[in-house]
Amino acid sequence: MYVMGIDAGTQSIKVLVYDSVAHKKVALAKAPLTLISKSDGTREQKAESWLTALEDAILSIPEDIRENVEAIAISGQQHGFVPLSQSGEVLYNVKLWCDTSTINECKEISEIAGKEVLEECGNPILPGYTASKILWLKKYYPELYDKVWRVMLPHDYLNYVLTGAAVMERGDASGTGLMDIRSGKWDLRICNAISSDLIQKLPEIREEGVIGFVTKNAAKRFGLKEGTKVTSGGGDNMMAAIGTRAVRDGSITISLGTSGTMFSSSSTPVIDSKTNLASFRSSHGTWLPLLCTMNCTVATEAFRKARGLSVDELSTLASSAPIGSEGVVFLPFLNGERFPDLPKGEGVFGGFNNENLKDANMARSIFEGVTFEFLLGLDSFKGASEITLTGGGAKSKFWRQLISDVLNLPVRLSSEEEAAAFGAALQALWIVENKRTIGEIVDEHLSLSSEPLTMPNTLNHEMYMKHYEKWKSYVNALTPLFS
Repeated sequence: MYVMGIDAGTQSIKVLVYDSVAHKKVALAKAPLTLISKSDGTREQKAESWLTALEDAILSIPEDIRENVEAIAISGQQHGFVPLSQSGEVLYNVKLWCDTSTINECKEISEIAGKEVLEECGNPILPGYTASKILWLKKYYPELYDKVWRVMLPHDYLNYVLTGAAVMERGDASGTGLMDIRSGKWDLRICNAISSDLIQKLPEIREEGVIGFVTKNAAKRFGLKEGTKVTSGGGDNMMAAIGTRAVRDGSITISLGTSGTMFSSSSTPVIDSKTNLASFRSSHGTWLPLLCTMNCTVATEAFRKARGLSVDELSTLASSAPIGSEGVVFLPFLNGERFPDLPKGEGVFGGFNNENLKDANMARSIFEGVTFEFLLGLDSFKGASEITLTGGGAKSKFWRQLISDVLNLPVRLSSEEEAAAFGAALQALWIVENKRTIGEIVDEHLSLSSEPLTMPNTLNHEMYMKHYEKWKSYVNALTPLFS
């Protein structure tokens, strides 16, 4: 059986086709996306650009493979707000997960809804989530808000384009800020804090399953077979959980992508009183406690490009500096930050003196600063015994060792580079087979990485802890400036 996994990310759309009988990928294609950025924290994309990229990627796959795909699942960047009219028009640019221009709207919703309501529902209202983006559109473009028929998320919008079904999958829906995480239903009190008619604009929440079939028009545009099953899919982190074996209690994955995420699977809801963790549902029937930093490879890539270095050259430069970067500290809050909660945060280098002002120290301090954010949130996860790494940054052997030493845990490299797309393909297989658990599907089709475990060095960990305390002192000292 051929199954297709589509991952609609911030930087590109990727399409993967997997042969479940031969246990091998038979096609992988991708197409780039561009970002609309403004100094006020705006981060947006045009929904039509997703469709163009999706078309380019799918059509680059041989027709004989496309024609034999039996099921499709879509993974998508979480939280983006797609305002859809009844005619299928996207009424405004899609404000993305990394958009921090809605800080004031977060405060308004939180004050109206009240602390007790937000605690009952399980998540605070953060700038990354969808809720504040909806209020933003209503405030600044009320005529467009009035035309909104359905509030969609990126992957749900692509499901709609393929099938005509305007529904929302519950895992991704749990990241809107509008859902009661325990009941899995929209919370009317939070919705009313935004608008009394919002509840009518929200789609039906669906559990995991087949949500529709590829329409004739979609088949013609994207080169797919009409009638192909489309399953519910999920947010990129939910799909990456499947693609990295994080489907059983205690397993933890760190994704080193544009953003940095650390998540695990839990059979019961995990409500973090410190609000370090987002309380999400998964897309395979459990819950997905998740920590998100908005600046991961964003920071390393910015420095790499500024210095004109290749990826390998950056790792070599950083590894030439000693642990602790000779006292140089970097706060990687280039896009503001979700964890710690500093939406007005900025990137900061500190700790310079006449001896340590070197490119190598700056390079290493960036990797250290990004990794310290994961350490800051690690205590919120219980029973961690091993970390699985995925995402572009995981390719760096230097970074894998740094993470292992800082977190003082063994690190395993994910066997699947495109974890979200592959996880989506496995979700499609699991749903259409309808015979086995998701864990059994993962065990059969996701092999362990051939790379050996990266083991922590105790002495290195102790050295990092001294530098970590200095890093935290900078975060604490500058928090009032960023608040």
